[in-house]
Amino acid sequence: MNTQQNSFYVVGTDTGVGKTVLSLLLMQFFYQRNLDPFYIKPVQTGCRDPYDVDSDARFIYENVSLLQEKDPSDSVIYCFTNPKAPYFAACDEGKDIDLKVIKEFVARKSMSHYPLVVEAAGGLLVPVNEKTLIIDTIKVTGAKPIITARAGLGTINHTLLSIEALNTRGIEPLGIVLMDTGEKPTSQEMMQENIEAIERVSGTKVSGVIGKIRNFRSPGRESYQPLERLFSGLALKPDP
Repeated sequence: MNTQQNSFYVVGTDTGVGKTVLSLLLMQFFYQRNLDPFYIKPVQTGCRDPYDVDSDARFIYENVSLLQEKDPSDSVIYCFTNPKAPYFAACDEGKDIDLKVIKEFVARKSMSHYPLVVEAAGGLLVPVNEKTLIIDTIKVTGAKPIITARAGLGTINHTLLSIEALNTRGIEPLGIVLMDTGEKPTSQEMMQENIEAIERVSGTKVSGVIGKIRNFRSPGRESYQPLERLFSGLALKPDP
């Protein structure tokens, strides 16, 4: 089936699973196909501002050649200093995260860029404000979620719980990408068992495994192969 989607939401089974690296690869992947993507980090915690060394937007802009002269603050809606769940990081600064602001920002960018790459903060059930979780922001943005998960031990449970949470809300993920970016690679046997269990129980395809990347500005072709499989059924072109 040849369907089209104009925005993708990179969500994770946990914090530190590789969402920003996957977002980077998506941006590079789309640029390689002569598209005009835009990266959005609705909420960033754990950094002083979008130029901080710990800023995800800064990482993206530094490692995408066409963005190196542009301003990473253009991609960040909310930024909070303390490395906490967004709700508590915002509370520490006496602020509140407004979903209407996020919705309007995403809608505005979708008018001038295609596709959008939206990156979540933390896992799906992390609180954004008093009444909202990260998972609730998916429908606000209208983006199709791509699940980022670890390749190794523990990923079966975390990934299946994430898919169950999405299914409960009537949200179907585009697919799953496993990230094997730790210092010690996961054994092939364990990765295959993890993929088999996740696909058999959930019915959601794992498009592949992305290994450790040495040069983020120029990853090897193997890093993009899971993305080629992930988007094989989508028409990656803007509306006429």
